[in-house]
Amino acid sequence: MYTDQFEARIAKVRHRFATALESKITDALVFADRMARGEDGNFKLVSDSYRHLHSICGIGPTVGFAATGEAARAAESTILQAMYERRQPTEKEIINLKKALAQLRTTAASELRRMYQRWG
Repeated sequence: MYTDQFEARIAKVRHRFATALESKITDALVFADRMARGEDGNFKLVSDSYRHLHSICGIGPTVGFAATGEAARAAESTILQAMYERRQPTEKEIINLKKALAQLRTTAASELRRMYQRWG
């Protein structure tokens, strides 16, 4: 009985995570583009990107998205210094962020396909 309840709760969390995953990655890509253009409020963009990525790398492995979590951590690390220093990322950091986000999107798509094949 307890195992069934636990599995049901994990399935709910997994579903919520999966349905929000693509939008979080897309938002981070939009934020990266806005950072590259030097738009006002860059630290908020950095902070929001970091928060989106951190939630993916924190929850992902728990609900069966280990590779997605690792890819999100790699993306997160590209803006970590800017986040700590409360500054706009450098051009190199933004380029690295965009590359890491492209890899994250690919990894997430692969794990989402597997999830839907496994759990429907």
